[in-house]
Amino acid sequence: MNCSKKMNQTNLHQRGLQGNSIGYMPGLDGLRALAVFAVIAYHLNLTWVPGGLLGVSLFFVLSGYLITNILLKQWEQSGAIDLKDFWLRRARRLLPALFVMLAGVMSWVMLCAPERMAALKQEALAAVFYTSNWYLIFHQVSYFESFGPPSPLGHLWSLAVEEQFYLFWPLLLGLGLRCLRQRKWIIGGTMAVALTSAAAMALIYIPGQDPSRVYYGTDTRAFALLVGALLAMVWPSRKMNPDLSSKKRLALDVAGGLGLLVVLLMIGKTNQYQTSLYQGGLLLYSVAAACLVAVLAHPASYLGRLFGWGPLRWLGDCSYGIYLWHYPVIILTNPVVSTEGLNLSRTLLQIAVSIILAALSRYLIEEPIRYGRRKQVRRRRSDLQWWHRPLAPSTKISFSILLMFLILFVTLNGGMQISQRALAKSHVTQNQAQVADKDELANIEPKATEKKSDISGDDITIIGDSLMINVAPVLQNRLPGIVIDAQLGRQMYQAPDLISKLQKEGKLGKIVIIELGTNGSFTEKQLMNTLDSLQRAEKILLVNTRVPKPWESVVNETLTKVAESYPNTKLIDWHLISSGHEDYFYPDGVHLTQSGMKAYGETLIDALISNQNDGE
Repeated sequence: MNCSKKMNQTNLHQRGLQGNSIGYMPGLDGLRALAVFAVIAYHLNLTWVPGGLLGVSLFFVLSGYLITNILLKQWEQSGAIDLKDFWLRRARRLLPALFVMLAGVMSWVMLCAPERMAALKQEALAAVFYTSNWYLIFHQVSYFESFGPPSPLGHLWSLAVEEQFYLFWPLLLGLGLRCLRQRKWIIGGTMAVALTSAAAMALIYIPGQDPSRVYYGTDTRAFALLVGALLAMVWPSRKMNPDLSSKKRLALDVAGGLGLLVVLLMIGKTNQYQTSLYQGGLLLYSVAAACLVAVLAHPASYLGRLFGWGPLRWLGDCSYGIYLWHYPVIILTNPVVSTEGLNLSRTLLQIAVSIILAALSRYLIEEPIRYGRRKQVRRRRSDLQWWHRPLAPSTKISFSILLMFLILFVTLNGGMQISQRALAKSHVTQNQAQVADKDELANIEPKATEKKSDISGDDITIIGDSLMINVAPVLQNRLPGIVIDAQLGRQMYQAPDLISKLQKEGKLGKIVIIELGTNGSFTEKQLMNTLDSLQRAEKILLVNTRVPKPWESVVNETLTKVAESYPNTKLIDWHLISSGHEDYFYPDGVHLTQSGMKAYGETLIDALISNQNDGE
């Protein structure tokens, strides 16, 4: 019995929970591992995990539960919440790893991409003060729809939301515990604030437009943290009984299994542009996640034992460091332009390097700073041989920082070389194309030219975005009389009004080509509204997109699905045609080089020829 108690105390000591201990719940570490790998899959643009961004919401629910659990136990033991102790613990837990990651990324950028340093300094400063989410909102930086090289610090917005919760929630909870004697009023108030937050998300969100404001906002994301807090109020870990009857144990695991099923289905089936996600879907997900957390936290749960499996638990222990490192590793090692799809070897290497850096951070930086030398038996260093002498914490930290920087530099240097090769290839293509005059730019393969001699542009209208602005000279040269209405940043929801305007002006042809989706996603309903407004058109050609952003697959799937239900509509698969042609694109992976413009123009004209032949 004494031995068992000793082991339990040792485990608690290792996790830094003395004094405020809520007991170790290994199943929750396994859940952390699931959450962080869902996020990694999302940032790797793995199409089979479109809802990987929901891993962040899973972290929010977990944080809300664990933090509130600690605070409530402290209140019951001492009748107060020690804010200084709580905030110092959070600082020791979070800041060292963050500072090392920031130092690593900034050092690499300073050495290898100094032109990005000015913008990154501001983001790093926002990260240090945990205001990254509001920095991005006020600077109108889209999490989903920004072009150019993405910031390696773009993922820190979620840590800012959590830290803001850690700052204000203990104050609010302490005030509620002092002023409201009955716990039900605190529960009711917390529930009301959570529902208000979810309602704010639903009201502010505009379907079919960039959801970054509601995605970043502390006000519109707080409900996930508060759902976790509510769970801690009604399901405190300290009151869980490990001795349950078989029926109760079965009911517990069934509830956890249902929660896990909802979590996995939503991760596998939803995407960031799905309207329902922001109109109650994320709240539903948070509730399902809370059910799962409740079961995994219970000592009698078989599901908790499954999630407490050793390797999964270890990954969960390292999940904070993995989250910190994975995004800069991915962003800084991805090639500038890639049209080949998933590169499995590079993906596995990125994941492995992220885990290695996180492990080094945990063992050599985070834990020494967090726990220090507690109750160690001190011996005189002079009595020990030099190879037996323990390293000082400062030496361990310095060594680990040096080792992490070395791994990061080797990895990122490889990614930089890939990027430079892609850039060089793009610039060579651009310089070669600039030698050609405008007439040569307009010329297309001779074999195709013979077919195109019968095509007239008089009855053709194209509605597009910035991509079509670049291609317009090619088409206008080959198809005199064609009407091309293209605008920078245009979205699908703007198309119906534009179509009505063109129709009134007599500029809407019998054949309409729509090229939209470069700048963001749209709903099926918005696309159908656009097609329904073209009832007078004899033929509609929809062009899908190639853009190195998460909405690419969403846009292309929507276009394919809706086109099949409209008999006079045909899909032009530019995504397939451009596969393997890095030379078609500038370094942003979106806009076209001159060879890309020629290829794009030829693709559209070939589609018009095919349409003409079908009509005959």
